[in-house]
Amino acid sequence: MRIFFKNKLFRIVYLSVLYLFAAYGAVLFLTYVAMRLNWTNDAGMVDANNRYFQEMHDKYNRNFKVDSVSMQKHRFELLNRILVLNDFYPQNAQMVLSAFQSTGDEKLALRMLDAVDQRLMNNTAYKLALQKMQVGINDRSAQLTGLSVFEWMNIEEWKYFKEAVTRDKKWIDSAARVTGVEGRYIVACLVGEQVRLFNSRRQRFKNFIAPLKNLVLETNLSYGVTGIKEHTAIRIENYLKDSSSVYYLGPEFAHLLDYDTAVNYTNGLNHGKSLRLRRLVQYHNHYYSYLYAAIFIKQIKMQWQRAGYPIDDRPEILASLFNLGYAKSVPKKNPSVGGSVFRVRDRQCTFGSVAYDFYYSGELQDVFPFEKKHFDWLPK
Repeated sequence: MRIFFKNKLFRIVYLSVLYLFAAYGAVLFLTYVAMRLNWTNDAGMVDANNRYFQEMHDKYNRNFKVDSVSMQKHRFELLNRILVLNDFYPQNAQMVLSAFQSTGDEKLALRMLDAVDQRLMNNTAYKLALQKMQVGINDRSAQLTGLSVFEWMNIEEWKYFKEAVTRDKKWIDSAARVTGVEGRYIVACLVGEQVRLFNSRRQRFKNFIAPLKNLVLETNLSYGVTGIKEHTAIRIENYLKDSSSVYYLGPEFAHLLDYDTAVNYTNGLNHGKSLRLRRLVQYHNHYYSYLYAAIFIKQIKMQWQRAGYPIDDRPEILASLFNLGYAKSVPKKNPSVGGSVFRVRDRQCTFGSVAYDFYYSGELQDVFPFEKKHFDWLPK
């Protein structure tokens, strides 16, 4: 051995390999420490339009009258606003009308129109048309467009995403049935996670996601199509069984995530990972990604409900907290919309605002319809 060490070439190779293993070990150790101390959690930020989201919540919870005279007035308003919107964005107008026709819910349709108005706040022609509508003047001089008012839904990736998530309908519906969480709420969280990857993994999207019509499957630090972190998955499982926790859902949900050790979840992407992560990292069966997401937002919903601040009808808040994690879920009167900040082409978005846009856009309502209740509804 001493003879080998006297050989300069051998000594260089040996030390190089030794240093590489040492560096790799250091990276693994730092990654472990970062995850244990939650350094990998996204700090996020408050969305620039947070005040608007709160105003809309207050508008429909404090001042929305449901007597027969008021409801007729609401219906007249929304039908006229749909007509105005149809002169600018017929695609969005049709989605709002379809949602109203299928649900008969004036409040939901008006909230969808308010989501549109927020995106068109700088569109002078549209605002003027609304003003003229309010005084009974019908102006048909606007220029039509076949695009969506939600500009990030006009990019090519969105079209392929819709095809991919439609293929996952059976898994999303299954998670919705066993948890009682509205499927559209689950998809709102999925949208935030997937859309934020449109820019950062665009080349991967073009080469793999678009031609195969699959969702981005995350395999490092965040896992599955909904981006569940391992320490979050552990807490989700633990709270299902902890009857003293503010997140506890009841005994009927306690065994929802129990492991079936007879099933082999191993594939080329998850080899060597824990059983928990192997369930999340599956090529074509994304059921556990949706199930963990559904349970998380239901646990958060229960926490806020028990604290006296229900957020059942706040998809933007639930999605923001889904992105930020348990540590940021502090029940209060006026919660903030936000989460991870990312760009879709030239527009800056937050996780929560994208979820809000999707939920009230009416996109995919034929696949994931609006339910009468967001939680604890009975399957049809």
